[in-house]
Amino acid sequence: MSHITWKTWNARLARFVAIFVGMLFSVAVRAAVPGVAGPTFDLTAEQNRVNQPDGQSIYSWGYGCNPRTTVNFLPSANPLDGANCQSMQVPGPTLIVKQGDVVTITLTNNLPAAAGNTSMLFPGFQVCAAKLNTDGTCPAALTGVPGLLTREAVHGGTVTYSFVATTAGTHAYYSGTQGDLQVEMGLYGALVVLPASGGTAVVPAGCRAVSATLPDGQPDYRDAAAAYNHSETCYDREYLFQFSEIDPRIHLQAEQQANVACTQPTGCMNIQTEPYHPAYFMINGRSMPDDMDANYAPAYPHQPYNGNPHMHPGELVLLRIIGTGRWQHPFHEHGNHVRILARDGNLLLAATDPTKLAGPLLFTTTTTPGIAMDGIFYWTGKGLNWDVYGNTTSGPGSVYNVRPTDTLHTSYNGKSVVCTPDANGYYTADPLAPNYFEWCADHDKPLEAHPFGTVASGGPVTLPDPNIFANGAWYSGSAYLGPDALIRAVGATGTTPPSGLIVNPPTTEAGFAYMWHSHNEREITTNNIFPGGMMMMMLVDPQAFTINESN
Repeated sequence: MSHITWKTWNARLARFVAIFVGMLFSVAVRAAVPGVAGPTFDLTAEQNRVNQPDGQSIYSWGYGCNPRTTVNFLPSANPLDGANCQSMQVPGPTLIVKQGDVVTITLTNNLPAAAGNTSMLFPGFQVCAAKLNTDGTCPAALTGVPGLLTREAVHGGTVTYSFVATTAGTHAYYSGTQGDLQVEMGLYGALVVLPASGGTAVVPAGCRAVSATLPDGQPDYRDAAAAYNHSETCYDREYLFQFSEIDPRIHLQAEQQANVACTQPTGCMNIQTEPYHPAYFMINGRSMPDDMDANYAPAYPHQPYNGNPHMHPGELVLLRIIGTGRWQHPFHEHGNHVRILARDGNLLLAATDPTKLAGPLLFTTTTTPGIAMDGIFYWTGKGLNWDVYGNTTSGPGSVYNVRPTDTLHTSYNGKSVVCTPDANGYYTADPLAPNYFEWCADHDKPLEAHPFGTVASGGPVTLPDPNIFANGAWYSGSAYLGPDALIRAVGATGTTPPSGLIVNPPTTEAGFAYMWHSHNEREITTNNIFPGGMMMMMLVDPQAFTINESN
C-alpha cells in the first residue's frame, strides 16, 4: 500500500472500530462448523436470492436439502439453535461424513429450464454416477446424462453420485457444469470428512474425545477429536470459512433470462461471464457485518452460516478453509500465524520423518479456487510483555472478584490469582482457573512505563495517544482480559489507560478482538463501500466468559 492509502485506511479503521466495539460486546453470537450428517444426502439445485449489507438482494442459485427428507444436524453434543437446511442456500449444505463411509448424494435439478443441466464434482474422490454396489463397485447403469466433466441432471431430473470417503479433512464440492456461470451463481459447498476407523470415531493419542463439555467446564462444539488420525491434529474449537465473490452483472443477466423457454441440455442463456468484475466478497455466503450475525439467523434464510470465531487463550482452533469462485483471496488472521496441517485432505508430513507434520506457518492463508486447507490457530498472550489479566501483588485490585454470572470460578473469589509455570511456561495446573494458560513470565508485569492507578512503574509499554484510535484503543476497549481485570489492574477507584477509557465493565465479555480480513483492499468493501466484504473479528475471550456457540 502507498503512504496515502495507509493514512486513509487508518482513518476509516478508526471510525469502523469506534462503531464496532459496541456491537462486538453487546451481542453474543458465535460460529462453529454446523452441517448435515451423512452418509446419504438428498439435495436440490434451485434459484432464490441472497442478501447483502448494502441492501441489495442478489438473484442466485444454490444447493439445498430436498424438503422430502429428514435431516440430522451437527454438532450433536451441543446442537445449534434454529438449525435448518433450506432447499437452496449459499454456500450449499456442509456435508459431514466419517472416513470410510460410502457417501451417496442424489441431486434434483430444480434450476430454471433456461439454465440447462447441472451437476456436482467431488475432487479427490473416485466418484460413481450411481449408487455403489454392495461390493463397492460401480454399476454399469449410470444415472443422469453425460456431461463434460461428470454425469449431469437434466431440468427436473436427478443424478446420483456415490463414493467412499477415503480421505479425512476438509474438501470442496461444486458444479461441474458451465463452471464459469454455475459456480459463480452459488453452486458450491463443503464436504467435511471426520477421521474414523471401521465406522468408529478416531481419538488419536493426546486428543480428547468429543463430549458435552471441555476441560474448563464449557460446552464442546467439536464434530471430532482431531482433524485427522494424527496426534498433532487435535483441536478444541473448529470453524469453516468458504471464500467467494459475486459479480452482480452476471447474476442480473441470469435473472433476466431465467424464464426463457428452453429444452436444450446446455441451456438457453447467453451470459457474458467475462470481463469479471465482482462487487461482493463473502465468507460463508455473507459479507461483513452480516457474517458476524448468528448461524441460521432469520434475516438470511438462504445464507445460514456465519463467520464469527471465538476462543479462550491456549485453545487450539482448527480452521477449515476453502477457496471458491475465481479469485485467490489472501486472508490474514491477526494475532498469530496459522499452522497448515493439510491441503485437500493430504497431511503435510516431514520428508525425513513421515510421522511428523511439516506444514508451513502462514501469515495469510491465501486460498486458491477449489482448493481446501486445514490449519491450527493459537493464541496465549505470550510476547505481549505485560500481564493481560491485570494482576497486581498488592492494593485493592490484587484479588479475583467473581461476577454473579461467572459460575466456573467461584472458588477464586477473594483470592490472588497465581501463575505457576508448567514445562512450557504456561499456567495449566487448573483448567478452571480464571487465568488458565496464562504466560507466567508476564504475570504481574505492569502495562505502562508511567501507569495510572496502583500499577507499579517500569512497565514495558508506553501507550500511544488514545486519539490514534486504530492503534490506541485496543479494539476491545481495554488492554486486559477478564471482566474484573480493570479493577485488579488499577484498583476500585483508579482509571485504566488510555485515561478515562473503561469499556469493559464486569457485565461484559471483556475479551480481545482481532480483525481477520482479506489483504486485498478491494475485498474488504461491499459494492465499493468500506468496511465490508471479507472481514470479521476473532474474539479471544477470558476464561470467565462462557463461549456459547449454540446461537
